[in-house]
Amino acid sequence: MTLVRYNKNRNDFPTTVNGLMDKFFNDLTFDNTQMEKFSPSVDVLESDKAYELHFAVPGFDKKSFNIDVEENVLAISGERKFEEKKEGKEFTSIQTQYGSFRRTFALPDIVDRSKINAEYTDGILKIVLPKDEVKVMKTSVKVK
Repeated sequence: MTLVRYNKNRNDFPTTVNGLMDKFFNDLTFDNTQMEKFSPSVDVLESDKAYELHFAVPGFDKKSFNIDVEENVLAISGERKFEEKKEGKEFTSIQTQYGSFRRTFALPDIVDRSKINAEYTDGILKIVLPKDEVKVMKTSVKVK
């Protein structure tokens, strides 16, 4: 068990209902620094034939993604713009990530760069990186 020294000057917990409500609504104010950059979650899958990258990016327009391959680097970027006006409604809390992102991945030599493809469905950007069958050959070495 960890003991924490009591600090009478520290007031993290509101003592009245009004204080509780003030803390709740004042802590929900929106900070524009949240809209500058973010990094979406990505799942990486591998099969015998390809690698797949699944980005969790709901609410994007598929035209807002840029996918580039330069030498051995795959770069994915995109932007989701924040629309402040919602017809007579005001935000009290915003947890959705807005702004731009850029993720880069080093590609293994066995990826066939000419066959890379992407699709965006149900908030998931799926990028398929097919393996080059010629470069995937396995060789067994016998130990003497």
